[in-house]
Amino acid sequence: MSGSNEFMKKEYFYNRELSWLDFNSRILGEARDKNNKLFERIKFLSITASNLDEFVMVRVASLKDMVNVSCNKKDISGMTAVEQLKKINERMHEFVNLQYSTYNRSLITQLKKNGLNIINDMTKLDKEQSKYVDKFFDHEVYPVLTPMAVDSSRPFPLIRNKTLNIAALMKKKGKKGENEFATVQVPSVLPRFVEIPDKSGKKTVVLLEKIIQKNIDKLFLNHDVLCSYPYRIMRNADLSIEEEEAADLLKEIKKQLKKRQWGEVIRLEIDDKMDKRLVKILKKELDIKEQDIFRINGPVDLTFLMKLYGVDGFEHLKDEKYIPQPVPGLSTDENIFSQIAGRDILLHHPYMTFEPVVEFIKQAARDENVLAIKQTLYRVSGNSPIIASLAEAAENGKQVTVLVELKARFDEENNIIWAQKLEKAGCHVIYGLLGLKTHSKITLVVRREQGGIKRYVHLGTGNYNDATAKLYTDMGILTCNEAIGEDATAVFNMISGYSEPLSWNKLCLAPLWLRDKFLFLIKREEEYARAGKEARIVAKMNSLCDKKVIAALYRASAAGVKIELIVRGICCLKTGIPGVSENITVRSIVGMFLEHSRIFYFHNDGDEEVYMGSADWMPRNLDKRVEILFPVEEANLKKEVIHILDVQLRDNVKAQILGADNKYSRINRRGKVRFSSQEYFCEEAKKRTKEEEKEKKVKGFQPMEHLQ
Repeated sequence: MSGSNEFMKKEYFYNRELSWLDFNSRILGEARDKNNKLFERIKFLSITASNLDEFVMVRVASLKDMVNVSCNKKDISGMTAVEQLKKINERMHEFVNLQYSTYNRSLITQLKKNGLNIINDMTKLDKEQSKYVDKFFDHEVYPVLTPMAVDSSRPFPLIRNKTLNIAALMKKKGKKGENEFATVQVPSVLPRFVEIPDKSGKKTVVLLEKIIQKNIDKLFLNHDVLCSYPYRIMRNADLSIEEEEAADLLKEIKKQLKKRQWGEVIRLEIDDKMDKRLVKILKKELDIKEQDIFRINGPVDLTFLMKLYGVDGFEHLKDEKYIPQPVPGLSTDENIFSQIAGRDILLHHPYMTFEPVVEFIKQAARDENVLAIKQTLYRVSGNSPIIASLAEAAENGKQVTVLVELKARFDEENNIIWAQKLEKAGCHVIYGLLGLKTHSKITLVVRREQGGIKRYVHLGTGNYNDATAKLYTDMGILTCNEAIGEDATAVFNMISGYSEPLSWNKLCLAPLWLRDKFLFLIKREEEYARAGKEARIVAKMNSLCDKKVIAALYRASAAGVKIELIVRGICCLKTGIPGVSENITVRSIVGMFLEHSRIFYFHNDGDEEVYMGSADWMPRNLDKRVEILFPVEEANLKKEVIHILDVQLRDNVKAQILGADNKYSRINRRGKVRFSSQEYFCEEAKKRTKEEEKEKKVKGFQPMEHLQ
């Protein structure tokens, strides 16, 4: 964008990876917040652990790849890969220490006080408990274990990515000589923690690795086990797929998935009391540097806490489970197509149920007037009703075209299974596009009606996943708008063939024109501000790190545009830069639901424009993915979406504000009424349901006169 160079100085941008670590710290803040219920706190701590695993396997791995090939390319903030890794490493070590001080000093103690005891020291077991644990090992654990000794005839085994293992040092009984090394994998097919009897009436659990360590001598009968400690490795899991050279993308991805287990070791977690001799062996055999070793004061791999959250009997220590409410004005008794024909329907998950989306595809599969269903799938649930309906539609003789994105990270295997199931049912399956990920969320249903062919479309900000739709906040729209229907057809023709329409009606696509569209909309507000008119932008997304978009926002801010950003995760934009970003505020909301919707508001000199879509303001979304941005034009729906943004901007409970020092801080609520946007939306949805039910009862009431 010409004239924006003055807003592209490297000091105006924050490093993407450090910003992501800030986001994970905000989640850790929820685990440390005593205002949250105890079991919600352990859930948040578990989320920080699984988040960090993925960050290391993908983001840290890609930086290490850059270092390995001596790539000196600098990031948005002017840092090389070597400089980034140094800072990231420091931050990760600090972060892990804080995770475990939260676990040890706060959560374990509180759990014990509330009747859930996690035994860490096996010497604290009473006789009966000790006997129970040993018996459990003999009957349930021992048959599953495979101890692996290392000597001249048995090389160091493949340690699988993310598995928990126990390293042991031992000596042959009655013989002098060198110590021997052995390793045993803690089986993931068994539960990570085991409940044991407790006379005090408390629920008492022991971690599986502790049970194995207590009985490890039974695995090495002719040896004295000198010591044993748990450890875990993380490998480079960033798949490198040469798509242009791959004759068969499906086979290539299957091959690469196997390679994940052989990737370079990039992190080693060990018990902080591990014997130095064991550390030396692991360090040498895994070829890992000292700075990539994390010494853990507590259980290695805290993701088990998510399973602990599901333990029965502690409902009072958890948030009340929210049940998604019916969509206002949408009847479950009526045909969904006749209802969409009457009006556009706005969906706001998880406050409103995801069921209408499932029902839309289910009814389409069974409706004799439906001729074709076309859909993009990025991530779906384990037992997806949507997949079942698509298969049923094909079996019913309908034309079914499904794009299953095989390159959806860590869902590749799952998506391969679904793709093959759909093919067997007779669907036409497309395995993504060459060089691009298809991340757009769109379904097109073509129906024959009295007036001719009619197209029904669902567009959304989130995946067609009925499970995560209860946990992620997302928006969607069901419409039979003719212009959108035409565009939807063009989208699928472009995906399945090579036809690219010369013009589009309503939808805007990446990687074709989406960045240009956003830059145009931002520039338009800037011009209004320069003309002395009111100018305002409100944008909600998961991540913001596109340099051109940020520079355009800086330029608009400098011109006087009021810019309010709601960015859950990564934000490379800096606030409070004099003359550059003084008119920009950034807030991040971290609460019981994962903020996932993408909404964009432009004041447009009073003729307000609202858009929703599947793309964040990131280079990968704007350049390397098929994404869709769609307008919200119907007056009532537009008003509702603006209301949703306004509510989020009022949040002073779960929102944190980005300061000029690049740090996030909670809002000072002194003298203010407590306001949580997520709680508000839950209550608002429940209130609407009650009002609708009341209305139905009134309509259903008939006076007695007609019977006389």
